[in-house]
Amino acid sequence: MAVRAVARRLGLPGLLDVHTHFMPDRVLRKVWAYFDGVEDLTGVAWPITYREEEDRRVDLLRRFGVLRFTSMVYPHKAGMARWLNDWAAGFAARVPECLCTGTLYPEEGVGRYVTEHLARGARVFKVHLQVGDFDPNDPLLDPAWGALADARVPVVVHCGSGPTPGAHTGPGPVGRLLSRYPRLRLVVAHMGMPEYTDFLDLAERYDEVRLDTTMVFTDFSERLAPFPRRERGRLLALGDRVLLGSDFPNIPYGYLHQLEALERLGLGDDWLRGVLHGNAAALFADPGTGAAPAATADPGTRTAGTEAAGTGAAGAGAGGTGLDSQGIHRNA
Repeated sequence: MAVRAVARRLGLPGLLDVHTHFMPDRVLRKVWAYFDGVEDLTGVAWPITYREEEDRRVDLLRRFGVLRFTSMVYPHKAGMARWLNDWAAGFAARVPECLCTGTLYPEEGVGRYVTEHLARGARVFKVHLQVGDFDPNDPLLDPAWGALADARVPVVVHCGSGPTPGAHTGPGPVGRLLSRYPRLRLVVAHMGMPEYTDFLDLAERYDEVRLDTTMVFTDFSERLAPFPRRERGRLLALGDRVLLGSDFPNIPYGYLHQLEALERLGLGDDWLRGVLHGNAAALFADPGTGAAPAATADPGTRTAGTEAAGTGAAGAGAGGTGLDSQGIHRNA
């Protein structure tokens, strides 16, 4: 099967994907409804390639050979984050391959519920500055950022100005945050699309900053916000801090296409091994032991129907749009 073949060729046990979305069903259905209507807003349709029930989506990632993934959740208003964290803890408990994921919002008590979620095993947090529409430097968030920096738990942050600028997107707000919390393990979602160069600058300035590949380099995003060819050398130099992200299941092309897009950069197999597995394995090593998360058993080959779902749409990213897969779904 084509996705697994990429890992096998590189001698990897499988893939580690730091940017996948599992959410409470009613939230995800509203997100999908947003994408269903996006053609009315943009003139371009956005087909959800993996519009499946939750168990089916989990099974697809297992069959792709994804050994660890996340349940990226994020609130758009006060009062949602604690509930989303509770849901994510339950999801991780029943899906052992999922790293227990959390989120936050600038509100009273945020430091307390972030600390509680860390205590029950949260391994990664997600923050969406565009959808949440908040400044990461809001004083209400200081206890949360301090707790996350002390715990060395990574935070995947959608902070780039794609698809449209928000009041708090771009390198400025996050740069100010990092100047206050330089030990914060911040993972820049979508490599900061479209401000790639500015976020590469931040990664070079702060040793704990990483970048995820979510949708970057695909045919879809190259039409929207192409990654500057002149910056590819910097990607190689920062090779140990680039992590695989996909945005599964909300992508308008097959999962394989993200891997193909990374391969065609021509940065070498060692770089690919780090991006697809080694860098995330090191980042999420068990504290104090250096042991990487254990690989799950190989679930075997997929059925013919799954093969078609996973690879048949790999070239479907040819259609362009002015949105990334997050979009602005403030009503979710």
